[in-house]
Amino acid sequence: MQATATVLVYSDDANIREQVKLAAGRRPAADVPPVKFLECATLPAVLAALDGGGVDVCVLDGETAPIGGMGVCRQIKDEIFHCPPVLLLIGRPQDAWLATWSRAEAAVTLPVDPVEFADALAALLRARLAVEA
Repeated sequence: MQATATVLVYSDDANIREQVKLAAGRRPAADVPPVKFLECATLPAVLAALDGGGVDVCVLDGETAPIGGMGVCRQIKDEIFHCPPVLLLIGRPQDAWLATWSRAEAAVTLPVDPVEFADALAALLRARLAVEA
């Protein structure tokens, strides 16, 4: 198992980024490595971080302005070679079809439920680390 996993968190709202970090904790599940967070508040910061490599999972806030996480997800899936899996934060359960359109691997609703979020993040980390192994 690798030493740590890097989770990119994109939201223009510092409170949402903090909710994500608190919900994941240091390690979202016993069978995944501890996580470190890379916080981004703008699309250029997300693209620069992904171009630099080393991101294992992206958590994108679908409610971010001016460019929402769903649009960012679709863009990075088109533009980033071996794009990491994406966990999309959506405003309401009915928006799950939009998460599918954006090609996100998973979606959870806001406000962040710690158990649901940690389970979804851990599943994406397991899948990502299994592919890299």
